[in-house]
Amino acid sequence: MEACVFDLDGVLVDSEPVWEEVRRAFVAEHGGAWQADTQSRLMGMSTGEWAAYLHELGVRLAPEEIARGVVERMAGRYREEVPLMPGAVAAVRRLSEQVTLGLASSSPRRLIDVVLAAAGLEECFAATVSTEEVARGKPAPDGYLEAARRMEVDPRGCVAVEDSSNGLRSAHAAGMRVIAVPHPRYPPAPDALALAWRVLPGLDALTPESVL
Repeated sequence: MEACVFDLDGVLVDSEPVWEEVRRAFVAEHGGAWQADTQSRLMGMSTGEWAAYLHELGVRLAPEEIARGVVERMAGRYREEVPLMPGAVAAVRRLSEQVTLGLASSSPRRLIDVVLAAAGLEECFAATVSTEEVARGKPAPDGYLEAARRMEVDPRGCVAVEDSSNGLRSAHAAGMRVIAVPHPRYPPAPDALALAWRVLPGLDALTPESVL
């Protein structure tokens, strides 16, 4: 095992409820119609992808304006408080002492940097990737492959830590072994969870031994 690559949203940051609240309100305010499966569809999409999807839901703004408005609201929420997952900081620091770490996130670069700085984890990661910086968001493998490229490691020698259906599919498609840490409110689909190499109940169980 050459490296461990973390997802951000739902793994290190309990941001999915915040994303849902912000985007749901934005859709309602601008004439769109939130659907029952909207949140699950959005998880893992790149900024451009989810902005286009919200536009398709009837939001009366261009996708670029949608993205700018939603990200600004998310940054405002994060400036008030970054909702870190239980055990997130300890898990990253614990692994970073023995393992090269990367991060492959669907969040915009602006939000990734805000979170890592607030948590004091910037120095723990050898490479961080936003799906804004690759061609396709999750479930495509692009973000994970780019993280491995930046760390100069073979993706087949990496372990990924994920929570969502699209994230699990993305890391698996990149050839990585996947550790699933399912979010209790947004559990992955059974077929996606079946791709996991290991399933852990929480980040407290994520140790160097568990990824080797």
